[in-house]
Amino acid sequence: MVERTTLEVIAPTVEQALAQGLAQLGLTADAVSVEVLDAGSRGLFGLGGRQVRVRLTVNPPPAAQPGTATTARPAEQARMEGPAPASGPGALEAAASPAQIHDALLDTTETIVSRLLFHLGLQAQVSAHYGEGQDEHQPILVSVHGKDLGVLIGRRGEILNAFQYVASLMVGKASGRFVRLVVDVEGHRERRERQLRQLARRMADQVMKTGRKLTLEPMSAAERRIIHLELRDHPAVTTQSSGEEPHRKVTIYPKG
Repeated sequence: MVERTTLEVIAPTVEQALAQGLAQLGLTADAVSVEVLDAGSRGLFGLGGRQVRVRLTVNPPPAAQPGTATTARPAEQARMEGPAPASGPGALEAAASPAQIHDALLDTTETIVSRLLFHLGLQAQVSAHYGEGQDEHQPILVSVHGKDLGVLIGRRGEILNAFQYVASLMVGKASGRFVRLVVDVEGHRERRERQLRQLARRMADQVMKTGRKLTLEPMSAAERRIIHLELRDHPAVTTQSSGEEPHRKVTIYPKG
């Protein structure tokens, strides 16, 4: 496989898509190859038209001549080596060893997520890479960036979770295998995880002070897991989930 970086952009025109993609990649036009995936349409009287969808692929660095040493500039070297590993257990951008190897499955994922966004009338940039894990347990992390994407998240992330579920099914069907996607929009999941960890510690302190159990608001399975993990080794409290979906809650109990 060839090491490369791709990015799909949806915009009103090819020129705008190219400009947005180059700005996000931090490159000039001569450093990428451009493929127009959907030329779009203007629609009748300017209404109901489709935006264009463009894929930008970073060109590989030129091969060195035999016997000639090459020195990459810092920015180029950083792109060639890939991003530094992110800190924190929930960092969506954390890169596993093959994270920068873009294969057919990642291309399929980016294409499907981009098409879903397009049909929702949203303009965004999509990038996908592998997360930590092995074989079928290795998730695909999808980052979506753009303007006015709050509608894709929803009040408690329920719309984003539904979008992620549909995208997972479509990618799995297209690839003929089970695929676990984690879709994040403008870093929403990372921010939500930090908030939940802070909430867990704050509520644990409250339980310690009062000596009484405390039940949190209903949460998804993924969010409940964050609470459980945050307080798993707490010396004074323990946690337990109860109730039926979608109203299942976490209760924090004092130990002893």
